[in-house]
Amino acid sequence: MENILSKAQKVAEEAEVYQVISEETRVHFEANQLKQLQTRQQTNVALRIVKDGKTGYATSTEMGDGKELVKNAIETAEFGTVARFQLPGPTEYPRVDVLDEAVNSVSIKEMIGLGEDMIGTITSHTEGILCEASVGRGIVSVKIMNSRGGQVEYQKSFFSLGIEGTLIDGTDMLFVGDNESACHPITGPERVIKNTLKQLDLAKNQAKTPTRQLPVIFTPDGMDSALVPPLMAAFNGKIVLQGASPIGNRLGEKVFDDKFHLHDDPTVEYRPGSRPCDDEGVPSRRTTLVENGKVSNFIYDLQTAALSGKESTGNGSRGRGLPSPGPSAFIITPGDTTLDEMIADIKEGLIVEFLMGASQGNVLGGDFSGNVLLGYKIENGEVVGRVKDTMVSGNIYQVLNDIAAIGSEAKWVGSSLQTPPIYFPGLAVASKE
Repeated sequence: MENILSKAQKVAEEAEVYQVISEETRVHFEANQLKQLQTRQQTNVALRIVKDGKTGYATSTEMGDGKELVKNAIETAEFGTVARFQLPGPTEYPRVDVLDEAVNSVSIKEMIGLGEDMIGTITSHTEGILCEASVGRGIVSVKIMNSRGGQVEYQKSFFSLGIEGTLIDGTDMLFVGDNESACHPITGPERVIKNTLKQLDLAKNQAKTPTRQLPVIFTPDGMDSALVPPLMAAFNGKIVLQGASPIGNRLGEKVFDDKFHLHDDPTVEYRPGSRPCDDEGVPSRRTTLVENGKVSNFIYDLQTAALSGKESTGNGSRGRGLPSPGPSAFIITPGDTTLDEMIADIKEGLIVEFLMGASQGNVLGGDFSGNVLLGYKIENGEVVGRVKDTMVSGNIYQVLNDIAAIGSEAKWVGSSLQTPPIYFPGLAVASKE
């Protein structure tokens, strides 16, 4: 990396080298049987330069001597965007524990055993169900160096397991499943199994849903499938800068219910979305986005922050190209109402576990509409069965401004969202007779 940076500094005003080395082992099951074992090692190097005031960028999967990488970055700089950012110099970083080397001590045999345990328990419970399952582990090493003397490196471990079950009865298809991830080894799939079995039990009976406004509870997975993606887009500083965010000009204003609090926090220990710095070497920090319903901030990378007259929030995220703002861990603050208390409060309503197709509408406008892939009917304070051929629709800025209750227990969904269930007093529900 030093060699690449040295070569780049000779031809550019600023330069940054970003390197990721990952090693991952994954076992995958299909149709209740072990399908694949895979171990993959990968190295990616990205060079970003500023030449004649413009940004150049090139990537490679090989370190080499860096000549080709520098050459490609120079060529792209001719057509690159004007660089408004300044790379961070030497700085201190928060201590964020995200490495547990014990993940590599989990053998492939043990990983297979975790998958077999999940599938065996689910198939014993429900005859005829077909399951897919996966168990993965790995360690990622990140190193960033730049021409201003900024330098940081860290390692992060990850471990994940999950299962998806499909039960087919004629034209009826039931989809269930759950997953879990952490930086520690997950020694048992009990939580995933328990949640999946609960879904199967609640779905044994079917119930009809009327077409009208109904109270709706979104579980954490339901929140992830319907309401959170538009929020992530709305708080993205790049979308705010483009004028496409509905809340971009409402900083400091009350947009959501008083009970609603949201922040982005990459400093939570041993979470796969956490880290001591972002992908540009900016120190990680907790960023409050909504407090008591008021919009408090947006998330920025270096370039977007500079163009907006702000400072980076440490949310520079890299995909296949230049860094852009991205959430590390969206966290919705829990309330003080249990899920059972929410259900008991509803005379007739729904629980939504997963909404399919919700993100196909006007996402930036906050609209969502989708089929309930997995959800249940509530009658007189009790769950009476699974709903079919049912759609739920609304607008996140309307529903999140009128919240009946927020759950007291939050769940991590994937690696970048923690949310409790949320109970809304009225959403549009349409059911096929």
